Amino acid sequence: MKPIRLSGHALQQLQFRGATEREVVETIRSAPWQPAKHGRRECLKDFTFNATWNGQHYQTKQVRPIFVEELNEIVVVTVYVYYF
Repeated sequence: MKPIRLSGHALQQLQFRGATEREVVETIRSAPWQPAKHGRRECLKDFTFNATWNGQHYQTKQVRPIFVEELNEIVVVTVYVYYF
């Protein structure tokens, strides 16, 4: 199993968008991968949230990392997070 490394941009997006590194790793390890733009890959996973984000209450948080699979590691380029 290849190690997963988050780029500087991806780490910034975690704080800005409300995800954790653990959620990103769990998503990549457990969700099916799909092709994304520019030869990258993506996957998504729903997490129980049941909390407030930006002043609104949501039940679910969906984490969608965009990443590149390199020879020795998986590099996360950015992370999108959706609340519903």
